[in-house]
This record gives sequence, C-alpha cells and structure tokens, in this order.
Amino acid sequence: MFERRLYYHIDWLLIGALVAICLVGLAMIYSTSGGATRLYWTQVYALGLGLGAMAIAVTIDYRALADKSHWIYLGMMLLLLGVLFFGSVRGGSRRWIDLGPVNLQPSEFAKAALALMLAKMLGEERRPALTNNDLFIAAALTSVPFLIVARQPDLGTAVTLLPILLVVAYVAGMPMKYIYAMLIVAVLSAPIAYKFGLQDYQRERISTFLDPAQDPKGAGYQQIQARITVGSGGVWGKGFMQGTQGQLRFLPVAHNDFIFSVLAEEQGLLGVLAVLGLYMFVIFRGLAAARLAKDRLGAYLVLGVLSAFTFQVIYNITMSAGLAPVKGLTLPLMSYGGSSLIATLASFGLILNVRMRRFTN
Repeated sequence: MFERRLYYHIDWLLIGALVAICLVGLAMIYSTSGGATRLYWTQVYALGLGLGAMAIAVTIDYRALADKSHWIYLGMMLLLLGVLFFGSVRGGSRRWIDLGPVNLQPSEFAKAALALMLAKMLGEERRPALTNNDLFIAAALTSVPFLIVARQPDLGTAVTLLPILLVVAYVAGMPMKYIYAMLIVAVLSAPIAYKFGLQDYQRERISTFLDPAQDPKGAGYQQIQARITVGSGGVWGKGFMQGTQGQLRFLPVAHNDFIFSVLAEEQGLLGVLAVLGLYMFVIFRGLAAARLAKDRLGAYLVLGVLSAFTFQVIYNITMSAGLAPVKGLTLPLMSYGGSSLIATLASFGLILNVRMRRFTN
C-alpha cells in the first residue's frame, strides 16, 4: 500500500499535464454541446471518477497488481464476453454494459489489463532470453481480447491492443526480422482482408477516405467536414463557442471522435500547437518513467500503456485532419466518453506508480 514517503516522488508535472488536457476537453465539450448540458456534466463526473481511479492505481504497488494480473486479465475477458451476450446496442454496436445511470465500456479497460499481463509474463527478472513459445503465448493473450472487441464490432479499439503486444515484445527481445515478416504478411494479406475481413461500412470508409467526393453527402461527409473544420480556424481561431462547424452541427459527433477538429476551428493553429505540446509532454514524461523504472516489469508496463495511448492520439489527430480513414477512435482525455477517460487516467496511475516506486526495495 501507499507509503507516506513516496508522496515526494509523485510526478506532479505529469498529473498537471493530464488534468490540463482534460480541462481543454471539457471546454470543447461545453462548446459543442451548447453549454452545461448532460454531456458536459457526465464528463465532469467521469473526470472525478478518473482521478479517483488514478489515485487507487498509484496507491497499490504495481508489483502486487502484476502478481494478480492473470486474475485481472481473466476478469476482463469475462466482462468482454458478457458484453457480446448482454451488452446494450448503440449505432449497431454492442460495446456497453448498462449499469442504470451509467454505461461501462470494458474494452477501454482491456488495454491496461493486457499491458499488465504482458509485462508480468515477459518482464520476469529471472526469465531467460525471449523464445518463440513466449511470443506465441503473448500473441494468443492479445488475440483473445482483439477478436472479442472486433466482434462487437469495434475494430478501432481492437487495433489499439496491437501496439501493446508489438512494443512490449520488441523491448523484451523480439528480433526485428519478425516485425519485418509481420509487415510483409500484412501488406500481402491486405487485399484479402479488405474483401472478406471487413464489413461493408468499413470498406466504405476506406474508399471514401481515398476519394470523399464520391459520396459527399453520405459516407464522405464526415471526412469533408472534418477538413473544412480544421482549415477554417486559421492561425488564431474563431474563438470559444464561435465555430460554425461545431456549433451549427455541420460536423457529426463533434464532441467525440472529432473534438480535435473543433479545437482547431475555435482556437486555431496556436491552440492546436498548445494541445499537441501537452500530449508530447505526457508521452515523453511517460518514456522517462519507463527509463527510470527499477525493474523490467515496471518498464514494460509503462511502455505497454503508453503505446496504446500514443497510437490512439496519433490516429485520432490524423483522422481529424482528414489524413486517415474515419474510425471510431476517440482522442484520449479530450473526447467525450466516461469509460475512456476513467480507463486512461487509471492507466496513467500505473505509470505514476512505476516512477514513484523506483526508490523502493
């Protein structure tokens, strides 16, 4: 449990940057939803719960959590399976467990559970060099939540699990030739996956990304509006709650997937650079925590959590700028979504945990 002397080793700068990004997100949700609406207050409550979850994740020694990682992983898989059978359906996807006043999205928490499991498995100090059997088990542990989440269907969240496997396996000693082989297989199998592995709406998103003008009022509408929203802000932006795209609802789900586009419209290039700077600070501060970790378990855990976060940030920003196909991936800490916010803050609690305990025995 928490030792009082560890208080002096908490990374308050990282916490400050995380809270700053969350506050920017709250301001953008306030703007796009038209004021202090239910969406806004739901996110405020989620922020409070997320900070509480972060505090809990900091308090319990990460090594104690790692010792129970198999139970945490198993419990998360049962939750994900429960979603497939008993989850509530929205927009054609079954991703949430209805808890009355709130809805829980277990797939958001699966990232931290997988990172903890892989870090425990591959980060044992007495473990010899990484073997093919280790890689097979790690891939199997990743494929289970990947397939379940993709079945919901939520391919965007499922894909965020893959960077966790690749990064943790790489730092654990996976040869580069394996990565090259996976890239070659991915390229060669892409046409087959496109034809038989994707659903109609997913293929439509890819085709409209390549040419949004082919269906400007249908599948290409979000892509076109996102580009217009980002470009219309200019250097200085139109001002808080003064953006036409977000305020007049020209941009769909502006409070969620495309909140970064609204930021660009209202706060302009300067606002974008400020938020990008905060995200870069958070990512580099996380990398510093991995470098300072006292053991491989801690380093692998930090890198696993950080890899999923970084991938999601990069993809959402490029998507918001019209440089990637539209996918249901939120911008961590900023986009509306209680489960995402709570899970992300709890995950960074693990990073704070590792950095804080670098001086313990």
